[in-house]
Amino acid sequence: MELLKTANEVAARTTAARGRGETVGLVPTMGALHAGHASLIATAAEQCALVVVSVFVNPLQFGPGEDFERYPRNLEADLQRAAEAGADLVFAPGIEQLYPPPVNITVHVGELADVLEGAVRPGHFDGVVTVLTRLFNLVGPARAYFGEKDYQQLVIVRDLVRELRLPIVIVNCPTLREEDNLARSSRNAYLDPTARAAASVLYRALAAGAAATEQGTRDAAAVRRAMYAVTEMEPAATVDYLEVTDPERLIVLERIDGPVRLLGALRIGGVRLIDNLAAAPNPTAD
Repeated sequence: MELLKTANEVAARTTAARGRGETVGLVPTMGALHAGHASLIATAAEQCALVVVSVFVNPLQFGPGEDFERYPRNLEADLQRAAEAGADLVFAPGIEQLYPPPVNITVHVGELADVLEGAVRPGHFDGVVTVLTRLFNLVGPARAYFGEKDYQQLVIVRDLVRELRLPIVIVNCPTLREEDNLARSSRNAYLDPTARAAASVLYRALAAGAAATEQGTRDAAAVRRAMYAVTEMEPAATVDYLEVTDPERLIVLERIDGPVRLLGALRIGGVRLIDNLAAAPNPTAD
């Protein structure tokens, strides 16, 4: 596996690979790689001849008071995990490689960026799609890999590729979980033992909502109440949102008539966690 640090290097290597007829896959990350990232890389390695993993803590997707400065950075550990998972290239640029000054061009997301995560983190998704547009342009992947844990991001990235007519297949991969079903995340490292013990409440709340949906509850407000009832039993948790949405456009629903996506975000011990689950009414429950 090779480490590249400049835009010219990664563009040259991937252009040459495409010229040989090789399929290029991209796994965009902000580093602090864990087993969830490794699963994305391994999937890419099964499907692509050349797998590029980007490691870049993108300042544009952090808002005021967020954790950009303390976001975990350990490139040596990231290189080892990426190599073990099957990466061919790791692209770890300095900020000037992706944002050569002056930065005059960014990408703006429409109304989907103003709900759920976007409502809590204004500008976040503009930062995400801006860096992805630059990475897609440099790497020229045929396939790009994203985890379902960041479900709203996944929906927005699909829109980005569709609306800009980028020749990229977006591959979504299932959320990897700990033994207590906490979703794998780089931010889990911030949890102290007490907060870590409480953190599974988010999954348990979403699971309660999924169970209510599958048992035939059609009133979305009742499903939300089922989720909040679980988080209210954990005093360490402060909920940002627990919602029942359409899985394609993330419209908050009042009535459940088909498959839904349950999305939640909460804070425990100063750490913000997000997660989601798919659910659908069981026809036999009607």
